[in-house]
Amino acid sequence: MVTKRNKRPDLASMDTMEAAAERLRAVAHPARLRMLDTLLQGEYAVHEIASFCGLSPSQTCEHLRFLQGRQILSSRRRGRTVYYRIAAPQIPGLLACIKKHCGAQSDPGRRTMKGNSR
Repeated sequence: MVTKRNKRPDLASMDTMEAAAERLRAVAHPARLRMLDTLLQGEYAVHEIASFCGLSPSQTCEHLRFLQGRQILSSRRRGRTVYYRIAAPQIPGLLACIKKHCGAQSDPGRRTMKGNSR
C-alpha cells in the first residue's frame, strides 16, 4: 500500500547536481581514478604517476591535462619536471565513497573464485 506523503523531500539544487554530474563525467575513467588515488598520497611527477598507474607517459600527460583543465588537478614546474596534486576539495571524499561502495567486497554478485571473476 502506498501512503501519501505531505512532506516534500529535501533535494539538492539542480546547479549542485549539474556540477556533480560534470565532475563525475570528468573522473569516470579507470586510469583517471587510479591517478587520483595515487595523488591522494601527495604530489607526484608525471613519470612517477605513469609508473604507478601502468601507463605510458604520453597517456598519463593526456589524462592529467584533461583533469587539470577541469580544475580537478593543479601542477607546478620545477626545472623540466611537472608535479601534479589534487586541487578539487571534493575528490578525497568521492574516492573514499568509490572505495567503500564500488569495491569488489561491496558487490555481492561478484564471483571471487579464480577463473570465475567478471
